[in-house]
Amino acid sequence: MKLSKTALCVFLSLGITPLAGATDLLDIYHAAQSQDAVFAAARASQQAGEEKLTQGRSLLLPSVSLNANTTKNNVTTTYAPGSFLAPYGGNQQYNSHGYGATLVQPLFREQNWALYNESELQVAISEAQFKLAEQDLILRSAQAYFDVLIAQDNVQLTAAQKTAISEQLEQAKRNFEVGTATVTDTYEAQARYDLIVAQELNAANNLEIKRRSLQQLVNGNVGTLNDLGPGFKLEAPVPADIQKWVDDARHGNYQIAMAQAAAEIADREVDRNRGGHLPTVDLVANYNKNTTGGGTFGATDTRSTAIGVQLNMPLFQGGAIQSKWREAEANREKARQDLENARRNVELQTRQAYLGVVSGISQVQALQQALKSSESLLEASKLGQQVGVRTNLDVLNAQQQLFSTRRDLYQAQYNYLVSQLSLKAAVGGLAEDDLGRVNLALH
Repeated sequence: MKLSKTALCVFLSLGITPLAGATDLLDIYHAAQSQDAVFAAARASQQAGEEKLTQGRSLLLPSVSLNANTTKNNVTTTYAPGSFLAPYGGNQQYNSHGYGATLVQPLFREQNWALYNESELQVAISEAQFKLAEQDLILRSAQAYFDVLIAQDNVQLTAAQKTAISEQLEQAKRNFEVGTATVTDTYEAQARYDLIVAQELNAANNLEIKRRSLQQLVNGNVGTLNDLGPGFKLEAPVPADIQKWVDDARHGNYQIAMAQAAAEIADREVDRNRGGHLPTVDLVANYNKNTTGGGTFGATDTRSTAIGVQLNMPLFQGGAIQSKWREAEANREKARQDLENARRNVELQTRQAYLGVVSGISQVQALQQALKSSESLLEASKLGQQVGVRTNLDVLNAQQQLFSTRRDLYQAQYNYLVSQLSLKAAVGGLAEDDLGRVNLALH
């Protein structure tokens, strides 16, 4: 696909990267890495999650605060008549100002240690979420790519079927004119032709939708996509043991890793809230300097330094500590159940992906054989029509079966490739190299 210079400028101004020429699966994936909004959001989420560790560590480090003040004072003092201070009464106006610094170093805060340990787990969750997003991008890129391919195949098959039916329609009309066929043959062919016209329009619309979905993923126009070529091979999972794949998924799947970390956080939340009644001990140091420009005793300049240990003991907070403890225990039970649910879902997904690969191989092989049989059936039906042992309807049905089988074969091939990627994702091992191997099947 060639773009004019003006169109190229428009695409670039909108942040759209046009993919010109032949485009393979890796091209789509690389474009999606930099353009897909879902993946960009996952990357930002990971960067935000990494800050949790710094925030947790800060609870164990000293904090320093600075304060400053300035005040304009207007003081009127009146002493009792006859008092020896009476001469000192009157109105005084002066400024006072000061500044100070306070340092607090936690010595014993059980809850802060718990929050620091939780922050490490929160970082682990954010990393697992990003790894999951990377795998999801690979799967979405492959699915969107193959969705366009099958849509293109449907358009091409529908067009070819339309041409074949058109030929049958013309033949039926000629045979009816010369009296070798009935009008029923013409009606049958016409009905099939009208139906295929409607299917052709639907196939074209579906192709446009699938291409738009792919363009949304890469935020740009795509050129001609590479089709399946001679590099397509049927390969059984290695090892050919479904239980081994399930066991690997239990240890490597990122959904389980996230649920496991969340369960550990819930455990530590119980400990943290159980320690809500414990005292806190801090090392506190203060420095203050205050200057007063007037007053009863004249201007003063005061400096003070203090350092000490401060103990705080919570005694009663309206039942909040016990309530938070009970809440944390309930959340811990929820996290445990979420972990168990994640394990079961991952096991199911792994089995489905494994069976998708194994059954996909059998299905592709069966459809390859069915395609050969359908081609033979069509040839035999055409020959039978010529000698009068088959009708026009038999030929139309044979054509329909051939094109349906070819479409099902294409779909089974794409599903097999996606199942391969899904199986790798289930055990947490899906990477760009796996997509590269699938890309070798395209040309």
